[in-house]
Amino acid sequence: MFEGLTGRLGDIFDRLRKRGALTEDDVNAALREVRVALLEADVALPAVKAFVSGVKEKAVGAEVLRSVTPGQMVIKIVHDHLVEMLGATTEEINLNAEAPVPILMLGLQGSGKTTTSAKIALRLKTREKKKVLMASLDVRRPAAQEQLKVLGEQVGVATLPIVPGEDPVTIAQRAMRQGRLEGYDVVILDTAGRLAIDDELMQEVVRIRDAAKPVESLLVVDAMTGQDAVTVATNFNERVGVTGIVMTRIDGDARGGAALSMRQVTGKPIKLMGVGEKVDALEPFHPDRIAGRILGMGDVVSLVEKAAETIDKEEAEKLAAKLQTGGFDLDDMAAQFRQLRKMGGMSGMMSMLPGIGKIKEQIKNANIDESLLKRQEAIISAMTKAERKNVKLLNASRRRRIALGSGTTVADVNRLLKQYQDMLDMMRKMKKLGQKGLMRQGLSALMPRR
Repeated sequence: MFEGLTGRLGDIFDRLRKRGALTEDDVNAALREVRVALLEADVALPAVKAFVSGVKEKAVGAEVLRSVTPGQMVIKIVHDHLVEMLGATTEEINLNAEAPVPILMLGLQGSGKTTTSAKIALRLKTREKKKVLMASLDVRRPAAQEQLKVLGEQVGVATLPIVPGEDPVTIAQRAMRQGRLEGYDVVILDTAGRLAIDDELMQEVVRIRDAAKPVESLLVVDAMTGQDAVTVATNFNERVGVTGIVMTRIDGDARGGAALSMRQVTGKPIKLMGVGEKVDALEPFHPDRIAGRILGMGDVVSLVEKAAETIDKEEAEKLAAKLQTGGFDLDDMAAQFRQLRKMGGMSGMMSMLPGIGKIKEQIKNANIDESLLKRQEAIISAMTKAERKNVKLLNASRRRRIALGSGTTVADVNRLLKQYQDMLDMMRKMKKLGQKGLMRQGLSALMPRR
């Protein structure tokens, strides 16, 4: 997300940094470019006007123009205004009410509302340790209720039994009744969507809202629809009342205009964002971190959090012990590939690193192949247990068999084994140097000598 905007802003600010001093004309020229960049990123015009006006008011002040590093000061002002524009603070789902807490899911058909319902249910179950019940109120779309039931089984969350012929309001009332009787903490009510906003949809949602009295009314919008998403949010908020927004397909939107406009136009916070198809691909929306990503500052905090969530502590401790004793084998290597894929692969991790925008062309030209990890796992899986423990067994005929069994080539197998040998060599050097030696000589001591 925001790839185009990050690149444009990066170029503008690089020119500002190179200037020893800034005049008011310099700042105005830069802000004109920022305005164009925001509009090209599909940010709503009212939001752009408010943003540029707010930045200009502070950026042309004497304390900035006479600053030792005026370029950096302007960038800080832009960062602070971006954070303010995105919502200033992170807002999670509100569960501060008597159980069962009703959460109403709103949105148009195709926005990802039903999948998002299951993602939120899984998040509440695993992170908040809540007992969650999901209920589909969509009696119009064929198999919509079945879809939620299947997703419920997939994430291990209960769904309300389907009773043919019930209307949405009756289903909502039955869900709340079952939630109270069976001790559920949260009831998620997945309403029907339409291809477009109409009076019938709004009236139905209002009746459900009045019957269920939700604590949260979360609107699910597709980031790929750009300013249409902002229009949808405005209409739902005016007609029904929205407490928060969940943006889906964030990973597919390179412009990011909808996310930047949403809070400014609707006044409602983005609470969560969908970052992939998997049921656990849902993240809280942190305005300060998103602003950092937009300005090429990276998001190391999110990267560390993702690592803490995905890396199995017990497995990590076992691996550390093996590294110390030199017992690292191909099974351990495959486990590391799986951990890396869970963290979003190389491109997912690199997108969170500071300054990555400046070398985006080099990364693009490097042709990082995300399917490589899967191929390498397939190669290791095609080996016997004995071969994974002892690579010395892998003669030419065995390598041909492994390549055939994994759908790869002998050259691919050889590359994997070379990578494994390089890792072993580095581990041996680390063990030989010890902690003090490594600190004294630095990482250069681990590099192969040429």
